[in-house]
Amino acid sequence: MKIAVVGTGYVGLVQGTCLAESGNDVICVDKLESKVEALKRGEIPIYEPGLAELVHRNARDGRLVFTTDLALGIQDAEIIFIAVGTPQGFDGSADLSGVWDVGSRIAAHLSEPKIIVIKSTVPVGTNAELARRMAETTSVPFDVASNPEFLKEGAAIEDFNKPDRVVVGVRRSEIAERLHALYAPFLRTDRPFLVMTPESAEMTKYVANCMLAVKISFINEAANLCEAYGADVNDVRRGIGHDQRIGFHFLFPGVGYGGSCFPKDIRAVIAMARARGITPRMMEAVDAVNEAQKGVLFRKMSAHFSGDLKGKTIALWGLAFKPRTDDIREAPALVLVDALLAAGAVLRVHDPEALTNVCAVYGDRLVYCDRHYGALEQADALAVATEWNEFRNPDFEVMRRLMRQPVIFDGRNVYDPGRMSALGFIHYGMGRPRVASD
Repeated sequence: MKIAVVGTGYVGLVQGTCLAESGNDVICVDKLESKVEALKRGEIPIYEPGLAELVHRNARDGRLVFTTDLALGIQDAEIIFIAVGTPQGFDGSADLSGVWDVGSRIAAHLSEPKIIVIKSTVPVGTNAELARRMAETTSVPFDVASNPEFLKEGAAIEDFNKPDRVVVGVRRSEIAERLHALYAPFLRTDRPFLVMTPESAEMTKYVANCMLAVKISFINEAANLCEAYGADVNDVRRGIGHDQRIGFHFLFPGVGYGGSCFPKDIRAVIAMARARGITPRMMEAVDAVNEAQKGVLFRKMSAHFSGDLKGKTIALWGLAFKPRTDDIREAPALVLVDALLAAGAVLRVHDPEALTNVCAVYGDRLVYCDRHYGALEQADALAVATEWNEFRNPDFEVMRRLMRQPVIFDGRNVYDPGRMSALGFIHYGMGRPRVASD
């Protein structure tokens, strides 16, 4: 098929590239000329494992093209995906100005019937409103469908190629059939293709993210409770996870969730509920618990150093909001950075992919280290905020020699407290009892 994808952010670039990889002819459109020119040179604006290789191969073979010319991009396309950003507005609701703008420009250039698919995360009712607005601009027939994405940063290619399910919201069965044909190569293992109304599809995306955020905030609050009573949240997690009604997914305590989806989507649901006179008590609590959790490591560090962090050298491993990405949006690590800087600490930081993005925010206020061991030099403590695999099995003898004090604040429960104690480290985990050092 001939496909156009408008927007080359995280979702749009993955969408376009993976569809090209399955044999479609894809044109990706973006209004930023600098980004398009960089993509044409093979420069990928985001870090996502496996994406660069796919972009290079499909661009080389002519199946993936980048342009700033919307009219040219959609001219021959049978299906046009809208994948522009919907950032959080001042009141927590999603800012849909990008969706409205793209929709109006598509309508202005329509010369034959097209299928317009909203891939962006949008509030319920956006599909209907976009169709109404476009109909004011053009008399050419078109359909607007909804197709929410369920990609995890760091595993987006795998998620796209082997989806748990594909959800589409349509008003005509013929449109569902066309989208099913497009996604058929990715559903060969009998993964479900779920057809529903656009309103239900729009809601599905938000409810899915809300449920996952609920689980994260729940286990974090449970971890704090375990810590207060001397229980081990890892034991408790195993005790409840084997209950098939609960399961283990997303039951890993830490310093809170971040990124471009969960925080924004939770707040969008809160705004949606309030707009209909509904009090979103659970979602408000989830958001509040998460924001409080981002301060847990600093509170532990402040208590350890008796409230005096001025002049202390703190090593920080992990800056991205999760492993396998360079995305620092709403990253819990940055909340810790801000608190430590305000307390007068000196920060030596390392992240495998996010250093450039963090440097753009903090400049020379931090010491940036290319290697994680380098961050430990003369450190009074180490804080682990993101659980990159390379942090899981370090040389602890080297760590002890490099650090001024062998203290670890383990924000992701990467290390076993008993082992840390045996190795002579003072170890603070999340929801786990401290084991006294020998």
